[in-house]
Amino acid sequence: MTTIYTLTDSPLGELLLTGEKSPTGTTLITSLTMPDHPSIPADRQRDDEAFTEATRQLSAYFAGHLTRFELPLAAEGTEFQQRVWQSLDEIPYGTTTTYGALAERLGVPRAEVRALGAALGANPLLLVRPCHRVIGADGSMRGYAAGVERKVQLLTHEGALQPMLG
Repeated sequence: MTTIYTLTDSPLGELLLTGEKSPTGTTLITSLTMPDHPSIPADRQRDDEAFTEATRQLSAYFAGHLTRFELPLAAEGTEFQQRVWQSLDEIPYGTTTTYGALAERLGVPRAEVRALGAALGANPLLLVRPCHRVIGADGSMRGYAAGVERKVQLLTHEGALQPMLG
């Protein structure tokens, strides 16, 4: 497998998609982040064409025409992280849930809610695996790897938050 990447524009700013391209040409998405994260490692090669479907779906999402991503994903993480990340797919577009409710649904004891929060913070597939839909029990916007202001933008875009008057 070859590690590849592309950059694509979005209302949140430029997005960095990283993936693995198999000999059969299939691209598995391993991460979607903001490029203001650490720079692209030198061992990755740019391949915009390999991410055509992913960038099409991202454009459709931001245009309001897509509410669920259907992409081949291969994010690496522990068994617990994988379980938490997969549970994010069950949070419907335009809604939110709390850390506590997510922990309850996953059977995570109250004493381990911090571990759940850490797993959410380690989600390498921002936006595609919608960790932005998890908020504090009091409605507060708790951490988001791409920044709380982007979390608010995404939830407003999805209709889960009302636009702020400026």
